[in-house]
Amino acid sequence: MSALLTTPTSAPQQQTRGFRSLLQRVSHHVEALPTAASVVIFVGMLVYGEIAYGRILQASTLSNLLINNAHLILLAVGLTFVILTGGIDLSVGAVIACSSVAGVMLINAGWNPWLAMVLMVLIGTAFGAVSGVLIQYFNVQPFIATLAMMFLGRGLASILSTQPVRLGDDSAARLLSMKIKIIDGPKVNDLVITPSVIIAALVVVIAFVILHRTRTGRTVYAIGGSEQSASLMGLPVAATKLWVYVISGSLAGLAAVLYTARLGSAQNITGLGWELDAIAAAVIGGTLLTGGAGFVLGSVIGALVLGLMNVLITRDGGIPPEATTIITGGILLVFVLLQRAVLAKQRE
Repeated sequence: MSALLTTPTSAPQQQTRGFRSLLQRVSHHVEALPTAASVVIFVGMLVYGEIAYGRILQASTLSNLLINNAHLILLAVGLTFVILTGGIDLSVGAVIACSSVAGVMLINAGWNPWLAMVLMVLIGTAFGAVSGVLIQYFNVQPFIATLAMMFLGRGLASILSTQPVRLGDDSAARLLSMKIKIIDGPKVNDLVITPSVIIAALVVVIAFVILHRTRTGRTVYAIGGSEQSASLMGLPVAATKLWVYVISGSLAGLAAVLYTARLGSAQNITGLGWELDAIAAAVIGGTLLTGGAGFVLGSVIGALVLGLMNVLITRDGGIPPEATTIITGGILLVFVLLQRAVLAKQRE
């Protein structure tokens, strides 16, 4: 009889314990909340787009989303490394302009296209290396150092050409934008990718392994948490800070290759404002601007959120393109506030 009397109260107690256990697990992984929020927003945008406009949850939409944003994914991954250390890189958009214009001009001048594309990546590497040296060995603030590189890159691109330069239709560089059909769907609903998407995916995998499975990655997080503590632990702080800017610059150069191959042309205003898009993608994906917390995969989701937002605005037709920046700013503000809440919770 007593067992029957206590049975009704045991279920609520178990539910309460389960809820408390869930809260404890969440509190232990509070730094992942912004990334989880970005995933929820991405899924919500997909559902809203399908309900409001239709033909969003289909293979062709996913294909176009990946193909059109492969370069932004690379930029977001590079900025993730930099921001994790507490730094910033404002030069990536200008690096794309400089390296893309230089690469197309060299290809049109008769250079081997593959050699020219390697040089485009190396131009980005050089910009990143200069930024890293200025920051680490000359104690220049990351904002100032990369701002100087931004002006330098944009100026060099303008010196090279103020007019659009176009790749030849038969250029080997265009092979990177060749569509590869994965699934033959009904009508135009095919799942297709390009070599550029494959390259971006490989970069994401490599970046994930570096950040989460190597000593270099642990050092990146440690620097963002406390550079002084990382130095006291004997971690290679100087070399790591230099490398993160080299990585960011190199990925900007690679993004220039992918974007130029897809668009087929380059000009001195290419990449204008893309550094802000890349920063926004990283922040929306859960990377803390103060450094020390963030995920590569989160930055990828952040880039796809921005790309999907452009798709939905285009589908709507009634929203002016200028509203994209307003909406991006609003989303970014929400995530910055969420980051502040996360930091406050971590201090507790």
